[in-house]
Amino acid sequence: MRVAFLLFPKITQLDLTGPAQVLSRLGGDATLDLVWKTRDPVPTDAGFSILPTATFDEVPAADILCVPGGIGVNQVIADDAAMAWVEQLGSSAQWVTSVCTGSLILGAAGLLRGYRATSHWAWRDMLTLFGATPVAERVVIDRNRVTGGGVTAGIDFGLTLTALLRGEDHARGVQLGLEYNPAPPFDAGSPAGAGETLVAAFDARMEKAAPGREAELRNLAVKRGFG
Repeated sequence: MRVAFLLFPKITQLDLTGPAQVLSRLGGDATLDLVWKTRDPVPTDAGFSILPTATFDEVPAADILCVPGGIGVNQVIADDAAMAWVEQLGSSAQWVTSVCTGSLILGAAGLLRGYRATSHWAWRDMLTLFGATPVAERVVIDRNRVTGGGVTAGIDFGLTLTALLRGEDHARGVQLGLEYNPAPPFDAGSPAGAGETLVAAFDARMEKAAPGREAELRNLAVKRGFG
């Protein structure tokens, strides 16, 4: 079983490393690849880089495609080579999956049209640009599409997919091994818990980090044949 993660500049590393850590424990003949155009280090939005394990040409197909998110998502959608690879793998993969705003990449590749899906709460409604139905859930399964919410939801996504592939007992064992027993110190992990002031502060930081991101995404949706 081959699992292929799209790696790209300005990725949110936990979108990738969270589910990758979980899925690395599928066992059997499962292998993981972190795939980009070259094998050069790829900068994340956390200030450090990750090394790809393979290039697009080296992974022409996979059993599981997983697309993480991050502030570099719009650049990926504008990149014909990256989108061609996502479309290629998504057309034949047994499971087509994403974490956080990676679902926008799947959507732009035409892989979520007519599917229920989720994303980071701040961008979930943008899925409608690509013919998907946004769902406010931590993990959404619609046929062979499995999408996770923002960042930390990637761990829940990984455990959910593990259960689908290996059974619940195996997934529970992975959860135990990772001591995944969250008890956050604050109730601020959702807009409802965080409140309007924190949500506004988050929106301001995102606009500073990626100015005009929403308008750009709308234009890219048109470029990709939507709207």
